[in-house]
Amino acid sequence: MTQTATSAPSVLRVEDLQLAYGDNPILKGVSLDLHRGEVISLLGPSGSGKTTLLRAVAGLEQPHAGRITIAGQQVFDGQQRLEVPAEGRNLGLVFQSYALWPHKTVFDNVAYGLKLRKVPDAEVKDKVSDALKNLGLAHLSQRFPHQLSGGQQQRVAIARALVYNPPVILLDEPLSNLDAKLREEARAWLRELIIRLQLSALVVTHDQGEAMAMSDRILLLNGGKIEQQGSPTEMYTQPASLFAAGFMGTNNTFKGRIETRRDDDICIRLGEHRLWGRHCGQVDAQTGGEATGVVRVERVLLADGPGDNRIPMELVTSMYLGDRWEYVLDGGNTMVRAHGREPLPAGPRWVEIPPQQLWVFA
Repeated sequence: MTQTATSAPSVLRVEDLQLAYGDNPILKGVSLDLHRGEVISLLGPSGSGKTTLLRAVAGLEQPHAGRITIAGQQVFDGQQRLEVPAEGRNLGLVFQSYALWPHKTVFDNVAYGLKLRKVPDAEVKDKVSDALKNLGLAHLSQRFPHQLSGGQQQRVAIARALVYNPPVILLDEPLSNLDAKLREEARAWLRELIIRLQLSALVVTHDQGEAMAMSDRILLLNGGKIEQQGSPTEMYTQPASLFAAGFMGTNNTFKGRIETRRDDDICIRLGEHRLWGRHCGQVDAQTGGEATGVVRVERVLLADGPGDNRIPMELVTSMYLGDRWEYVLDGGNTMVRAHGREPLPAGPRWVEIPPQQLWVFA
């Protein structure tokens, strides 16, 4: 992390934000604190409210209740009917489309916001030059957007958002227009830039890998509410609900009934077979009740024969993924995937699920 949430002041506070389109509620009481030098990713499925939340902070959507405070200045209060327009919020914005002026050079695109603010020309030159240097664009200052690659256009958009040193930068799917290889490279240099410049950023993404790589904290939205929030490690290893477990990572799921419970250790019955796991989530697990077991694909093991927490399955195929092989196994009513270092022939196998790696949600 760049700084811990407890040691750094808050630069953005959202309190009980509510927003609806007609009778359709989109945000249902969302609260968050973004601290100086921290990056928060808003993650969630389409329609969860993440982009609407970002746009509400930016002043591009009008909530009907709640409060938004930026760098100590209240910019929205539903009860007091206070709403500062987008141009008065002093935020850096990076849109999914980059929104560069096609007829302006890189220098002029980055300088645009400063000139709107009537910054003296000498100061504009210095600030733009510094911003371009920080993003490795100094040698491209006189080119036009159509003369740049997608990654270079993205850097120009980020330079334009950073040039006047806003307290918070908002990024809406900043890497989505890049191909897979460029995205991996871009998230690495973007994270390095965030740390080096101690940026405070709120990022919308649908890509969990992107969120985990760039963020100090992830807010997982579901149906207009925060389902869970925490560090990338916490979100991946300690899911608070079946939705959170299913959304993060690549998973196998098992549907069954709870046969035995010993404190947080739960045995679920899957037809003729049983698996032990540990209870997760807020809902109490009752013996005889339905349950869903979730295990990350990389935690599944292939074993030599029968044993504890093992079930027989048929290996259907091995798929080469470059850095590993993925096995597809068929258990009749359940399909399971696992990873390994070499291809394996089709045929009967024993699949082992470590009990501490199987999360059971009632």
